[in-house]
Amino acid sequence: MLDRPTNRPDLPEEIARRRTFAIISHPDAGKTTLTEKFLLYGGAIQMAGQVRAKGEARRTRSDFMQMEKDRGISVSASAMSFDYSGYRYNLVDTPGHSDFSEDTYRTLTAVDAAVMVIDGAKGVESQTQKLFEVCRLRDLPILTFCNKMDRESRDVFEIIDEIQENLAIDVTPASWPIGMGREFIGCYDLLRDRLELMDRADRNKVAASIEISGLDDPKLEQHVPANLLEKFREELEMARELLPPMDPQALRDGTLTPIWFGSAINSFGVKELMEGIAGFGPEPQIQNAEPRKIAPEEPKVTGFVFKVQANMDPKHRDRVAFVRMCSGHFKRGMKLTHVRSKKPMAVSNPVLFLASDRELAEEAWAGDIIGIPNHGQLRIGDALTEGETLRFTGIPSFAPELLQTVRAGDPMKAKHLEKALMQFAEEGAAKVFKPAIGSGFIVGVVGALQFEVLASRIELEYGLPVRFEPSQFTSARWVTGPDKEMDRFINVNKGHIAHDNDGAVVFLTRLQWDIDRVVRDYPELTLSATKELMV
Repeated sequence: MLDRPTNRPDLPEEIARRRTFAIISHPDAGKTTLTEKFLLYGGAIQMAGQVRAKGEARRTRSDFMQMEKDRGISVSASAMSFDYSGYRYNLVDTPGHSDFSEDTYRTLTAVDAAVMVIDGAKGVESQTQKLFEVCRLRDLPILTFCNKMDRESRDVFEIIDEIQENLAIDVTPASWPIGMGREFIGCYDLLRDRLELMDRADRNKVAASIEISGLDDPKLEQHVPANLLEKFREELEMARELLPPMDPQALRDGTLTPIWFGSAINSFGVKELMEGIAGFGPEPQIQNAEPRKIAPEEPKVTGFVFKVQANMDPKHRDRVAFVRMCSGHFKRGMKLTHVRSKKPMAVSNPVLFLASDRELAEEAWAGDIIGIPNHGQLRIGDALTEGETLRFTGIPSFAPELLQTVRAGDPMKAKHLEKALMQFAEEGAAKVFKPAIGSGFIVGVVGALQFEVLASRIELEYGLPVRFEPSQFTSARWVTGPDKEMDRFINVNKGHIAHDNDGAVVFLTRLQWDIDRVVRDYPELTLSATKELMV
């Protein structure tokens, strides 16, 4: 293992060995395959399920929703915990599809670093760029994995230049590919001066490592064809002159990203990336909260809910809150205060996840992600503490970009539909607005695919066919301001007023003109496209 550079030598050992990170990418860059291989190396599974394989082999471990299995895409973030080489990895796989980006944004509030997966043939794509921006806003350290080097890829310098220019971040190579496409034989590990060779015959086999003493070692010629070796030496010399060296502090500050090259489907480059996360990735960090920040080494337990997932196990119709532990040493059976309701809550069946598998968590430390099964008491943004009144900040909720009305196929089941919609609103899977005039609900989402997912889930989980229909409204804004002005505004604009599932006032708009009119006529009111989830 690499020596662990740390700026927190005072952390208890159990906390210091935690690495909590999200995997993010544009769709189809190979993120779910990389997740599979992490689990394979962590000994959590015996054989990785391939996303594009057929039948049972296709059931990848991090995708548990039926639609995910059918389409081969991830549409909800799932958390996994496993040990590797003395470290505890808490990995959150996120949706790559931009229609589910809100789930990804919230997930990034619960991790200490991000691994960005880039397709070697495509480089920086639109969703990659958006996600990097979110990481930048949060000052999250980013480690980059350039995938699919066993296929025809772009020039390595071109990929690095694109990352540096488009994302305004320095790049340092942690490994360097030798050949590409059919000629790709492996990588040179720059952090340890060793050669890594890929096994094309067995996709689940760990790459062979050959110790090399520098680029002039004659052993290189035994393993690398002459034409590839000459090109590799030239490129590496240029890279060392032109690109910055590895700087752990710059990585932690979010100004530099190390890049590894590999092929996740061939299990190549994954081990080096995992060792890089352990060696250079940050340990659990201080969390922002009101009225004070929370340090991981504090003895009292605190945590916050960043995701709620219902019906992970359809047989049990359960609802699990994903909680990021922020401080202390949690033990099963502890009583914690649910800050929003001010009530004590005995956490008797907390779980650790391995995708759809779960096991009872006897204990957890700061940095860990645990699941708390509950019947709707816990919502996104909720804080759990040993009595202190805290509110964790920065967990966003975004205004929907698409609004539709929803109707149950059977009008007699309107109550069932309301229950289903409220569940999805609490999960953060959709915004649900109750108009002040008329009956029914308006459902708001970020991307059209979310309507398909909602309709599919309502039918599967509630046995209730529904149809979504176009709405007269095109956007929604949360409204805040002095009570007197709010009352005047609501009375005049009743046809545009609705309430979200928390009871907050929402202004539904047809045109930009509606927003401009309110800004002009009601200067004391604030219209907002985001709402911070309060506890």
